[in-house]
Amino acid sequence: MRSTTRRNTTRRNLATGLIGGAVLALAIPAMASAHVSVSPDELTAGDHGVLTFSFAHGCDNSPTTSLKVTMPEGLASVAPTMDSDWTIDIEKGDDGLVSAVTYTAVTPVPNELRGAVSMSVGLDEKTPESLAFPVIQTCVEGSTEWTQLAEDGEDPHSLDTPAPVVEVAAAAADGHGEHDSADDADPTAADESGASNTLGTALGAGGLVAGVAALVVSVLAYRRKA
Repeated sequence: MRSTTRRNTTRRNLATGLIGGAVLALAIPAMASAHVSVSPDELTAGDHGVLTFSFAHGCDNSPTTSLKVTMPEGLASVAPTMDSDWTIDIEKGDDGLVSAVTYTAVTPVPNELRGAVSMSVGLDEKTPESLAFPVIQTCVEGSTEWTQLAEDGEDPHSLDTPAPVVEVAAAAADGHGEHDSADDADPTAADESGASNTLGTALGAGGLVAGVAALVVSVLAYRRKA
């Protein structure tokens, strides 16, 4: 009886574990896909790029009506992309730069469809290493503020409503003033050196030919004497 009871308990525990794992496996992708993401998630300082903000779910499964994207400090320019599926409202700060862009859907985006908006941004050499774009997603019912930022050492994926973040890579060196010693050498001296080497090679080859010819003549003369 004890053996049978143990087997039944083990089976129940195994079944519970499998069901729990299946639920977790299904829940994790759903949670991840609910985030408002940005692509690409890395740009280069001093460069330009087109950022696309996308989402696949509304607020508690309610269709999405608008996305308001707030611009971080460090952007030199912002130009929202025209799209027939969205109307665009631009807000500017006292400095004349774009501070926020609101995209309003002409038709609310159902949960079964992926929604996306985009904008061109310009970076300068002083752009910080990380740019966070807080987003407010408004739906037919309710709204979600994607504004959380990970603290040092915290996993961004552990956040409930993380803000889209773009990392900024340092600009590559342009190579000006970074030549090796061969490049820095006087070109005239290099030409003279090359000419000298060519002349030396020619003279050496000529001497070798003359030596061989003299050897042949000596051998022929020796044979005649013999």
